Amino acid sequence: MNERIAIVGAGLIGRAWAIVFARAGCSVAMYDADPEALAQCRKLLHENISDLAQHGLIDETPDAVLARITPVATLAAALEGAALVQENVRETLEVKRAIFAEMDKLAAPDTILASSTSWLKASEFSADLPGRNRIMVAHPVNPPYLVPLVELAPAPWTSPAVVERARDLYARAGQSPVLLKKEITGFLLNRIQGAVLNEALNLYANGYASVEDLDKVLKDGLGLRWSFMGPFETIDLNAPDGVVDYAQRYGPTYREVARGQLPNDWDSSVLASIEAERRTVLPADQLGERARWRDNRLMALVAHQRKQSG
Repeated sequence: MNERIAIVGAGLIGRAWAIVFARAGCSVAMYDADPEALAQCRKLLHENISDLAQHGLIDETPDAVLARITPVATLAAALEGAALVQENVRETLEVKRAIFAEMDKLAAPDTILASSTSWLKASEFSADLPGRNRIMVAHPVNPPYLVPLVELAPAPWTSPAVVERARDLYARAGQSPVLLKKEITGFLLNRIQGAVLNEALNLYANGYASVEDLDKVLKDGLGLRWSFMGPFETIDLNAPDGVVDYAQRYGPTYREVARGQLPNDWDSSVLASIEAERRTVLPADQLGERARWRDNRLMALVAHQRKQSG
């Protein structure tokens, strides 16, 4: 790839997107309104890219990938000549509206403007903008340079041609884009994740299992299958004659269970109890170290998947 990409926001997600595109061969301009954040990002980027190299997930040296990422002092400089802008600023509607209004003024008419927002709909911050037809959500999973899913969620007025250009660009950068056919709060991933969290909280709050054992249900159970197949393929393979057979066998029981799966209020006392259990196994001052361990485990998994598919 030789497109120019603009990254707006040099925080965790912005840096991860910079790695995605630089690794794919793009020239990346990185901007943040906070000069200190921009100054610190190069060291952090080098650490992340070096970890990728250690797991054999890049074919170049870390310095060669890092050389494609250029911090710039102004938003205008970042957007100049960009095929795509990936926005990663604070998650409030007011901030999103302000930054997209500014980017819509500065960017060339054919530049795609995409937000990494986890919850806000593109229609909520693009409705009144002249270039609203080139604005959409492209929601990643953290960190996107290891977890390739990106949810493309256009507004009702986003041009289908823009969506297709975006889908092609993300795919060529090594991501796995999925398209929402219409807008919904939380998109796909957060809604599915929310359903799992809701039931896990209910099971914990009602005293059925510890935090550790509920985590095991996912990491040593469902998660092993879900790392290479989704829920529909899972049930398709879990009955001799596929999906309908599975539904006939187990559907009535699932329906009965679902009647008791009430919304969880995320009660502060329950969360404090979960926090206490987690801190007995991981002190708060080790969270950053454990997050890097997580990323390195993901790298090892990605390397394994590549080897198997190759």
